[in-house]
Amino acid sequence: MNVLLINGSPHAHGCTDAALREVAAALEADGIETTIFHIGSQPVAGCIGCGGCVKAGHCVFGGPVVDVLPLAEKADGFVFGAPVHYATAAAGMLGFLHRLGYSAGRTLRHKPAAVVTTARRAGTTSALEALEKVPQFYEMPLISSTYWPMVHGNSADQVPGDAEGLQIMRNLGHNMAWILKCIEAGKAAGVTAPTAENSVRTNFVR
Repeated sequence: MNVLLINGSPHAHGCTDAALREVAAALEADGIETTIFHIGSQPVAGCIGCGGCVKAGHCVFGGPVVDVLPLAEKADGFVFGAPVHYATAAAGMLGFLHRLGYSAGRTLRHKPAAVVTTARRAGTTSALEALEKVPQFYEMPLISSTYWPMVHGNSADQVPGDAEGLQIMRNLGHNMAWILKCIEAGKAAGVTAPTAENSVRTNFVR
């Protein structure tokens, strides 16, 4: 089993990377392989609703949203991480997630997911709420920890000073490993994912 951890910070080795690596270490201690993918330092725009991905099978604007697809297809679970910028998750990560969901939601559906945020001081809870929207839409079981999954620091070398935050990351990793093993056991016992009803769409403006 493999968990894909996505670093949505423009900094490859910043606070978000430090938090994700703590989660990854816990997963690997429980026998789960991990891969960390960095979305890069270039701006990542959001979805424009062009519909091109319906025909192409992937986002037509390319970039990290397309680069991640081979990893996403083989992943059994995901951890989405982002720093706080202006009181919510970094815009590049939100754009990445929205485009990934629209263009490749099939690679996400029913796979367990967790979200992680990092901040110097505040804005973590609103960032978590923003990041959770995509996993909720694609029926991804949301993995929790022993507190809201966040760490604090102004740089990666400050993150180890947040002992509770790192403890939360480790607990998150162990919980993810546990759920993945439960799902694997369920599949072995013949339990399959449900087929959702999807025929009703209600518009409130008529």
